Amino acid sequence: MAAEREAATVVEKIAPLMRDLLLGSKTFLAPGHFRSDPDHYARNAIHMSEDGELSLFALVWLPGQWTPIHDHGCWGVVGVLRGVLEERNYMSVDGAIRSDHGIRLRRGGGTLLPEGAVSTFVPNPDHIHVTGVPDDRAQAVSLHLYGRNMNSFHVYDLAAGTRRLVDVPHHQSR
Repeated sequence: MAAEREAATVVEKIAPLMRDLLLGSKTFLAPGHFRSDPDHYARNAIHMSEDGELSLFALVWLPGQWTPIHDHGCWGVVGVLRGVLEERNYMSVDGAIRSDHGIRLRRGGGTLLPEGAVSTFVPNPDHIHVTGVPDDRAQAVSLHLYGRNMNSFHVYDLAAGTRRLVDVPHHQSR
């Protein structure tokens, strides 16, 4: 419970800084941070701390691109730089998830994040969701700050009731 309160305090303090980051994005983002991929959303690394406790990515979403259902295992702050991002949340029917099998998820609420919006999440115990851009919307670009080097996350299979840890690729951008 203490770690959850600490994560909530961290994102509360960082959210206003993400707004500032969105406003000043032209001063630190390079063309490589806007790289897209026709097959799936693109994760372009802006910063990954040497101690593994912080990472910042620019994610580029073409119409119709979505994440799988996943969690992060840490706190996060997301800011939408361009376009509209959609988030659909999931909740565990049985409370805290303690195993990779027998997981029952139910669809929770959804959120539309327009340009300039900032959203936060904490592992409570897990923030499980899918994020993306519907086919009928324009490209979106978002900044994602995580409380760890985000190089893996759990992907959930609703039908099988399972989750597995997967490596998440990204582009090194300069």
